[in-house]
Amino acid sequence: MSQKKNFSEDDTSAKFITPALYQAGWDEAAIRRQVAFTAGRIIVRGKLVTRGKAKRADYVLYYQHFPIALIEAKHNFKAAGDGMQQALDYATTLDIPFVFSSNGHGFVLHDRTSTAVQMETTLSLDAFPSPAELWSRYLAWKGLTPAQEQVVTQPYFDDGSGKEPRYYQRNAVNAAVEAIAKGQNRVLLVMATGTGKTYTAFQIIWRLWKAGQKKRILYLADRNILIDQTMVNDFRPFGTAMAKLSIGAKTIERADGSITELALALDKGADSKRRINAAYEIYLGLYQAITGPEERQKLFKEFSPGFFDLIVIDECHRGSAAEDSPGARF
Repeated sequence: MSQKKNFSEDDTSAKFITPALYQAGWDEAAIRRQVAFTAGRIIVRGKLVTRGKAKRADYVLYYQHFPIALIEAKHNFKAAGDGMQQALDYATTLDIPFVFSSNGHGFVLHDRTSTAVQMETTLSLDAFPSPAELWSRYLAWKGLTPAQEQVVTQPYFDDGSGKEPRYYQRNAVNAAVEAIAKGQNRVLLVMATGTGKTYTAFQIIWRLWKAGQKKRILYLADRNILIDQTMVNDFRPFGTAMAKLSIGAKTIERADGSITELALALDKGADSKRRINAAYEIYLGLYQAITGPEERQKLFKEFSPGFFDLIVIDECHRGSAAEDSPGARF
């Protein structure tokens, strides 16, 4: 033991913590080291702008796409629990339930789910819980049934580029998917401009759609350019399953100036009356294309009340959550 006292945090991690994780059944794909999740607070002093210290977790352990455990490594001469306060701060931000601190001699586990008999437990180095054990405790904490588990474990869309949701987007997507899987009918996400609301909405829709939880989906926005950009950018993976509800436009202009033909979700029958093409699964539309002052704009009359089983409303603070809003008509 005395030889360990000269080990740095990196040495403690490499020589003791990582091997303990492998022994407990955590594979390389589930273990992420030195996970930076903020660039640091912006500090303004007069005309001088600097950044504070970035936040970086020593270890984040994943069960599939869930960050389920966080480990803070400390120098070997410190107590195993000395890193716990910092670890808890990080875990709160990342919404991680199981928090560990270690000095290479053992672990201290803090269970944020409040389901354990003891909130903090001291573990030997060879007693780190397995992925299955932590996931079982997670399911019990959340009260998820096997059917709901299948929905919440549906993977995110992966385009192969390595792009992943930012930590707050992941928190929002996981919380929304879980709430909807449990039968909650209304979910409100509050996100600042520039934080990736459309990407977050896409990942929620993708996972629910792929899991078969929601099969016919409407995405509403209040400007045509928002619909067009969404279709050719974040929602592009929906491909031929996606269509735009429109009474006019037949093309989308891409950012590079090229023109893309639209799949429109409107047909005209022999009697020249509109009818909705129900062959699509993902519909995008303007409020103005759903309901408006002119009779020809009231497309909502073409839908039965149960046509859509998920409606996502962009910028809903502009009045879209009111009782007489377009979203309330379905």
